[in-house]
Amino acid sequence: MVEAGARREGLRFGLRIPSYAPPGLTYQRSRDLLEYCRRVDELPYEDLWVIDHLLVSKGVYGVSWLDSLATLSAAAAVTEGVGLGTAALVLPLRHPVILAKEVASLHMLSGGRFRLGVAVGWDPGEFAATGVPLNERGRRTDEALELVRLILNEEEVTFDGRFWQVENLTIYPRVPESPPVWIAGGTLTHAPDTPDKPFIAPGVLDRILKADGWMARSSGSDPGDVQNDWKVVKEHLTANGRHPATLTFGATQFLHVVEDGDRQRALDEQMPLFLEIMGGHRTTEDLQASYLTGTIDDMLATITGLRDAGLQYLILTPLVEDRGQLELITRHIVEPLS
Repeated sequence: MVEAGARREGLRFGLRIPSYAPPGLTYQRSRDLLEYCRRVDELPYEDLWVIDHLLVSKGVYGVSWLDSLATLSAAAAVTEGVGLGTAALVLPLRHPVILAKEVASLHMLSGGRFRLGVAVGWDPGEFAATGVPLNERGRRTDEALELVRLILNEEEVTFDGRFWQVENLTIYPRVPESPPVWIAGGTLTHAPDTPDKPFIAPGVLDRILKADGWMARSSGSDPGDVQNDWKVVKEHLTANGRHPATLTFGATQFLHVVEDGDRQRALDEQMPLFLEIMGGHRTTEDLQASYLTGTIDDMLATITGLRDAGLQYLILTPLVEDRGQLELITRHIVEPLS
């Protein structure tokens, strides 16, 4: 990945693969995802990303996903150059010592291609299932990040935290270079069934301050929210002595490209797919306000507005596993804007 703060003309792109785990998922369909990853490795994407959710998180989604780290381990075996990242790992649900071992192993097996994208999570069902209090998610995330960083970078780590304690702990393999850390989070205005707020939280800002990159959320945020969040992030960085150019400003977005110049016909094809992935509890108005929809020109206009506001790196998420849709996204969205 290009170092944080590096500039080049055009946007940089990543692809969050459609690693969906719907009821009735077959062995063959799961294996087909590996061929999909091979194809992504040949296309102009810097990184291949995966979503992380333990359950069907019904506040935003209508499906679940394959385990993120297992999926990336499989992807590492069938790709050569593309980066491999979590967008984003629900960190407070993971034990940081075990996670550090997993991260180090995946980073080594992939030749240093892993990117650790993390988020605090928001789904009450996932927290209840793992016995983690939802109201501790921010503090657990901060402590887990601190401990994982120490374990990856030092030997004989002693740590006395509120949630985790270790003494003289060393994890092997030792990574020559720690993976970059991305922080996910931001304003949420179009997903009312979640506990998140319609502003970027102070805790998220403090995590971004220490990170290599920030990925604005797609689930429930429109371009205006993202632009305002970036303004707030830059102000927070500057106020704390860090130049905004040293942070990569990224975002994630779901989309389905339709080669039809009529907006209504494009929406007629897109909306059933969005409802399948996002769940029928969200209105079409919410979905259109949250994600890339409509014609190709509509999508390009939205992305161009974000780029003009400072966006450097966009992670696109197809709604379907179809290879043809991957080619359409690449031809109509990525290549014109790169």
